[in-house]
Amino acid sequence: MSGWFLLAAAAAVVAAGIVAVLASRDTGGGRCKKLSRVSAIYRPGPPKDIGVVAKAVNAFGLDLYGRLRESDKTGNLFFSPCSIATALTMTSAGARGETERQMAEVLRLEVLKDRRHEAFGEVVKFLNAEAGPGGKKRGFELSAANRLFGQKGYGFLPDFLALNEKTYGASLEAVDFAGATEAARKTINDWVEDRTRGKIKDLVPPGGITPLTRLVLTNAICFKGLWALQFKKENTREMPFELEGGARTNVPAMYQKAKEDDGLIRYGEVEGRLQMLDMPYVGNEISMTVLLPAKGVGLGEVEKELTVGNLQMCMGLMLPRTVEIYLPRFRMTWGTRDLVPELKTLGMRDAFDDRKADFSGIEPKKELFIKHVFHKAFVDVNEEGTEAAAATAVVMALKAVPRVNIFRADRPFLFLIRERTSGLILFIGRVMDPRAG
Repeated sequence: MSGWFLLAAAAAVVAAGIVAVLASRDTGGGRCKKLSRVSAIYRPGPPKDIGVVAKAVNAFGLDLYGRLRESDKTGNLFFSPCSIATALTMTSAGARGETERQMAEVLRLEVLKDRRHEAFGEVVKFLNAEAGPGGKKRGFELSAANRLFGQKGYGFLPDFLALNEKTYGASLEAVDFAGATEAARKTINDWVEDRTRGKIKDLVPPGGITPLTRLVLTNAICFKGLWALQFKKENTREMPFELEGGARTNVPAMYQKAKEDDGLIRYGEVEGRLQMLDMPYVGNEISMTVLLPAKGVGLGEVEKELTVGNLQMCMGLMLPRTVEIYLPRFRMTWGTRDLVPELKTLGMRDAFDDRKADFSGIEPKKELFIKHVFHKAFVDVNEEGTEAAAATAVVMALKAVPRVNIFRADRPFLFLIRERTSGLILFIGRVMDPRAG
């Protein structure tokens, strides 16, 4: 068994199955806004389908991670499988035929069968609930929001709009992509920035929407969590950090000694291969899992074996232990990234093909295809806890209007008279002035 580290840097693979629920801590002491119109209701426990949703999202997220690491082998990487999967599953509600099959296969939605939208909707409500199991107020803040931005006057099918609003809390906001493209882009970006407490700005870049855009489906996730056992700032010291390739640099490293009797922080290892650490946030419902390759084991070796099954085995190996923790503070923004190339590689091809895409469940004329899947994420891990934000925008545009070729012989031209089967030229000439005899 190899080690697994990178999902820890992505701020939270939760053993209970909530994948990469990314975070936002208001350093000014404020609260994450309740982001969704889906009611934040108390639930005695997680919805019955959350494990199945987690299985799908986890598998999709690790598949996507594998593709992203191939395109950038040296840089930091950080994204939200939960956000991306939610936005694309919302979009799949309007897909039909082979387009729908490919989306379901890549997103691993087959395990949810006909309950996929209902199940995702229940998870959205759970993420937005203000109380946890037992009715106790959560010790962290967690919210998810969805919104549709559509061309005003466009003929979206009522069933598609109703499903997204009722299930995902994604109401439709009319904008004018055709006549006021930049104003529409600003409206979308302002909504995302507001819902992520200013952490995700300019999700949709200049040129990301055009007058042919007709629909943008967005998702934003926000979390504020403090460590159940916080690091003391006075214990933070500079620590050497070995970069890929052997070079070294100094980074500020947090320190604490966790005791087995506390029962909060769990530790495990695979001798000579991997060390594993799981640190909960207040409330003990969400945690950060750090998977650290042993010295001499390259991160690339770890990444190659990053699977749902191996990850679950790692979780099972961790127990409360006395452990001294040295963890670098880190802060990064990843994106804006258009994920279309990676999603195509995974097998979601027709949705991005302006000839083959079938979204007749959104509008009956089959005019739309997915032009972009923009994603951006932010994370800040420090002594107090974790803040981060992530957002996804699925941009749908009109298919290219079939080109009408115009041949206007209004200038001198050459002409041939030829036998078509053989190509034999029987006559050849040019016309410089049609008026001349």
